[in-house]
Amino acid sequence: MDVGDMKVDGNAIGGLLREIFTMEMTAAETTCDGCGAVNAVGRVDVYMQAPGVVVRCPECAQVLMLIVHGRGRYWVDLRGTRRLEFADPG
Repeated sequence: MDVGDMKVDGNAIGGLLREIFTMEMTAAETTCDGCGAVNAVGRVDVYMQAPGVVVRCPECAQVLMLIVHGRGRYWVDLRGTRRLEFADPG
């Protein structure tokens, strides 16, 4: 299987992010720490076949987020994301 065949867009993790952030996150904007590209979370490249979820910048392929869920806990690594911006739900 080709890596391109495994890639889906950020909408695939909308439910997962809503569980963590308790709000709609696919419209949130992420800024890549590598190339500075700004993309809506719904537009990023997502790979769900790993032990966790790998989220990559669609411009430079840098890892933006790693999300693992298990044993009643979430581990969210955002070190490739310079900024995550989302609307106030109130």
